[in-house]
Amino acid sequence: MYIKKGDIVGRKSYGKDLFFVVDKILTTRMNKKFAILKGLNIRIVADSPIEDLEIIDKETVINSIKLLDMVLEKRIASNKKIMKTDNFSRQMIYTGKILHLDGDKKYSEKSARYYKKMGLNAIVKNIAENRQPQVVVPLLNKYNPDILIITGHDAMLKNGSNFNNIYNYRNSRHFINTVKEARKWGANSDKLVIFAGACQSLYEGIMSAGADFASSPGRILIDFVDPLIVAEKIAITEEYRFVSGNEISREIKEGPKGVSGIGARGKSKILR
Repeated sequence: MYIKKGDIVGRKSYGKDLFFVVDKILTTRMNKKFAILKGLNIRIVADSPIEDLEIIDKETVINSIKLLDMVLEKRIASNKKIMKTDNFSRQMIYTGKILHLDGDKKYSEKSARYYKKMGLNAIVKNIAENRQPQVVVPLLNKYNPDILIITGHDAMLKNGSNFNNIYNYRNSRHFINTVKEARKWGANSDKLVIFAGACQSLYEGIMSAGADFASSPGRILIDFVDPLIVAEKIAITEEYRFVSGNEISREIKEGPKGVSGIGARGKSKILR
């Protein structure tokens, strides 16, 4: 079966448990072809020999996407209801401003739609993970956000070993360097709340760099929506209230193994 860029595939050796979009097709010196893959609904990047891939039928793909969309729409409806019945809804409020850097183009577009439907003030930029450290400060200067989301795709190269080796992660070093640069602009969470990471990211390294929340303490896969939940939660929470890592974890499908942190105060303000 001919595999090309843009195809949605599963890995036969993994029982096609996850769906991926083919990002690149590369050829080795031995004339062997393999593909670079990005998760369809999860924030992971992987590679695979072409012969191990199988194209997923269109109906299955559509159903998978619809399921994710249903989860997002349910969350939007639920949160809008909470915001509408909140005592502050009868006053003018300012929700925190979000700057979201995402290494995945399709996820960037989905994220922008989610924020818009939630009525949040968000700027989403599709920036490759390895370029994020170079562009983050100019973007912070331009948009002056309250919340910074740094994400895309990641994965451990040797799953289950070398947990503390930064080079055992595809993109964690880029997330770490981006956080370090961002902290030169906003020294603490009073100025800027930061989330960084993706699937299986080096949580401890990202937190040590200065993030308030990060993935993935359990080196597990995280959903596309997880960074959005962090951004949304901080943006709509009143500035006098502290959002703990445990509170964020309760909103995440995989709990504290997926996303955690030291916490930060909310960024929502009542306009007098």
